[in-house]
Amino acid sequence: MFLVLYVLHDETLLSEILTAWEEAGVGGITVLASTGMGRINKYTALREDIPLIPSLSILLQDHEELLNRTLFTIVDGQDMVDKVVEATEKIAGKMIDHNTGILAVLPVAQVYGLRPRGQ
Repeated sequence: MFLVLYVLHDETLLSEILTAWEEAGVGGITVLASTGMGRINKYTALREDIPLIPSLSILLQDHEELLNRTLFTIVDGQDMVDKVVEATEKIAGKMIDHNTGILAVLPVAQVYGLRPRGQ
């Protein structure tokens, strides 16, 4: 089993990516709002009204456009990993291209609470 973790830079593609992953056979997908240090630094460099150590919610208040979407799922086997990567790149572009996001695949030793698709 593998954990597929994808940081999507263009949140307007989220719905298409979710559909593509489901069509590829992914059983469940978790989506989180996230941001990276580069976006925080770019945004905070323009502001003088933030505290020395601000919280993420303060930084991103009223700035939804600064958020990425982080998707993750657990898939069974390299075959499924390949399908997810292919489906992602069809929509977002090749991962090597600028601003397509970051996709990582990690081996998973054990999983608890995961039900087979359709149950």
